[in-house]
Amino acid sequence: MINKTEILLPGGSLDKIKTALMYGADAVYAGVPDLSLREKAKMSYEDVKEAIDLAHAMGKRMYLAFNIFSHNRDLPKVPKVIETIKKLNPNGLIISDPGIFMMVHKALPDMPLHVSTQANVCSHETVNFWKNLGAKLCVLAREVSFEETKEIRKNCPDIRLEMFVHGAMCMSYSGRCLLSNYMAGRGANQGNCAQSCRWKYRVHEKKDEAVYYLEEDQRKGEFMPIIENDRGTFIMSSKDLCLMPRLNEVIEAGIDVLKIEGRNKSAYYVAIVTRAYRAAVDAYNKDPKNFDPTPFMAELDTLQSRGYTYGFFDGVPDGGAQTYESTRSESGYRTIGVITDHRKDGLILEVRNTINTGENISLLSPKRFEEYVLKMDTLIDAETNEEKERFSAGQKQAIFISEKILPENWQEVFPVLTVARKKL
Repeated sequence: MINKTEILLPGGSLDKIKTALMYGADAVYAGVPDLSLREKAKMSYEDVKEAIDLAHAMGKRMYLAFNIFSHNRDLPKVPKVIETIKKLNPNGLIISDPGIFMMVHKALPDMPLHVSTQANVCSHETVNFWKNLGAKLCVLAREVSFEETKEIRKNCPDIRLEMFVHGAMCMSYSGRCLLSNYMAGRGANQGNCAQSCRWKYRVHEKKDEAVYYLEEDQRKGEFMPIIENDRGTFIMSSKDLCLMPRLNEVIEAGIDVLKIEGRNKSAYYVAIVTRAYRAAVDAYNKDPKNFDPTPFMAELDTLQSRGYTYGFFDGVPDGGAQTYESTRSESGYRTIGVITDHRKDGLILEVRNTINTGENISLLSPKRFEEYVLKMDTLIDAETNEEKERFSAGQKQAIFISEKILPENWQEVFPVLTVARKKL
């Protein structure tokens, strides 16, 4: 059973997709093998097929992103990719390029086509344009304000609308960036962004002129003018988008899909964000008038982030939406590991960060929102059964957690892929 307001999570790997679905995502999306905007988040044909089959078995959906901006050199690949898509049988395709859209629509007339945020859909006329071409859903550009969103919904009642509610913000216009091409020779719109906006820069003022220039840390002497106009484009690193405090407004506006960014983030990130938004949407559906985002926002605050912003929700953001001091993520919590197996008498937790004897860890169940805190008075090596004082990350180590310190129904409450964290 799919909820009316769909929570859509990214899938950069098979494990991340499984994690998202387990923690309550209604749908997931991943790149079409070979032609999508996430080259680094590669999944094989077999991985994608398994993920789609799993989603369907759970009564959920999986979409594939076919959202490159095509060059002539890409077009000969398209018929082969279309054949691959036909075999995979996803619930829809996310497309940005009009030429690719028409080629797919002609070859697969029954395939639901979603228009990507890369297509910069900012008005109801643009939504209707795509609808008339056969689109079933439009992902609104990140630059669309909430007032504009409501106007689009009013003027476009019979097409599904999707908007970003959480994740990293690109400094460019819905991802249409040339910084990476210019500075690193890597095409942002061909799936290989170098994230030049996250690099370290210095600001220089030109004497006798009200002009400022950027100098990238590794490109001494190359000065780039800082230009800003009333369209709202800001250079440098944005804070992360988070609309949790405004989630009730988004749902009440009739937005069909809540999209979360982060195909290149960790499975831990996917788990935390999914469980927070799943619990929040469920709480809203249960009691809309008394919806309180506070506990769910507190959960999101445990993640490492660049700080949060509403982005363009209330209009063009001011300088407070940018983070000039650092692009380093800050948080008072760290992932500690993930459950990889069940034994008859307890759990196996693969260690992803340093843990010491006597520390508390929290298991974050996909079955309930409250965390389950364990004090690790002893640390047992899952392979040797030896007791150790410390386990470190990066060594593929795992610890055994006895059922004696777990709740009675631990097998159900903490399935494989359940994540754990600790407070610093």
